Amino acid sequence: MSTTEGQVLEFELGEETYCVSIDYVTEIVDVGDLTTVPNAPRHVEGVMDLRGRTTSIVNPKSVFGIGDGGAEQRIIVFDPEIIEDQSAAGWLVDEVDQVVQISDEQVDDSPAADSDGSIRGVVKRDDDFVIWVDPRVVHSN
Repeated sequence: MSTTEGQVLEFELGEETYCVSIDYVTEIVDVGDLTTVPNAPRHVEGVMDLRGRTTSIVNPKSVFGIGDGGAEQRIIVFDPEIIEDQSAAGWLVDEVDQVVQISDEQVDDSPAADSDGSIRGVVKRDDDFVIWVDPRVVHSN
């Protein structure tokens, strides 16, 4: 596993907490009007205009198989450089919690058989676990 020290952005999907490296995040915005795109993949909720750029909004609950509807009130916008085709993308999440510093000692390998590599590991924090996901892998699939 590569080095895991750094800051992560924690967010809620259903009843679980997830995180991504803060290096990939450009901004966090409230959910606005989404335009549905016909024949889009199931995980694409639609598109919206963010700072003059058409941004695809992905529902990570569909990607990770999370069934809970949840509040879905925030969008984490990712740096287009991490996405293979250099398009703008954001994730529809229930809530954004905080940015935290983590170290290698806090991260365990994912116990699940994660064949696509989208789960970087599980962050241990007090009595809670935070699932660390890699948006580069998610958007390359």
